[in-house]
Amino acid sequence: MTRQELVYQIFSKKSYLCTGLDTEMGKLPHHLPKNGDAIVEFNRQIINSTLPYSVAYKINTAFYEQYGARGWEWMEQTLDYLPQSVFRIADAKRGDIGNTSTMYARAFFETLNFDAVTVAPYMGEDSLRPFLEFKDKWIICLALTSNPGHADFQMHEYAGMKLYERVIETVCKWGNPENLMFVVGATRADYVSAIRKIIPDHFLLVPGVGAQGGSLADISHAGLNTDAGLLVNSSRGILYASSGEDFADAAAAEAQKLQAEMAGYLTHINH
Repeated sequence: MTRQELVYQIFSKKSYLCTGLDTEMGKLPHHLPKNGDAIVEFNRQIINSTLPYSVAYKINTAFYEQYGARGWEWMEQTLDYLPQSVFRIADAKRGDIGNTSTMYARAFFETLNFDAVTVAPYMGEDSLRPFLEFKDKWIICLALTSNPGHADFQMHEYAGMKLYERVIETVCKWGNPENLMFVVGATRADYVSAIRKIIPDHFLLVPGVGAQGGSLADISHAGLNTDAGLLVNSSRGILYASSGEDFADAAAAEAQKLQAEMAGYLTHINH
């Protein structure tokens, strides 16, 4: 998906919501069996109910990989069910030496046909370059995360800058706003204004709204640009809005609530 197509979807739906399909078998609604077919059916109903309000979907591959080959098939079935009109993210956090990254890129962009994959930049340019060679595909680079251990490295000073700032500045030299996004946790909204000074035009993927305590208002005020420039992810808050037979309707209601708030922020953008 091109940037132009993504931006069109955002302003058509008046939403920059990314729904996370990080489905856990143990958290399926009580009336569903605890098996792979139920995971796929659950995902399909979540997609159906949230599609009017979501412009992107993020599949955390670990939630499927844990089951081996069967889980990979359930992930593929979920991916195949997503329409081409939405932005499809593989949350896989890959990053390795060049020839290995080439294989990862082929896996997610050719075999699976995701639009984007999350990557870890620690190994440098040759670990990300193979992903950037694919036309109309994106990498989403880890920058400033919201997990407790983020301060172990990301906040350390390096040549007069925080390490996460140096990562953003350096990785921007390898890609551009048409194929490169950055992960910035919603609980780090107080840093987003400074990040926008480094990358005013890039999209940010923002996890952590809802169950993790991130504020949609704060991240929107600090991070929106003329193309919106944000994909705000909600996983648990939507997926498990209800544990009953009304789970799909409850998910839709939660997604619609987020979309309505986003629509209000988008009205202030001169697009």
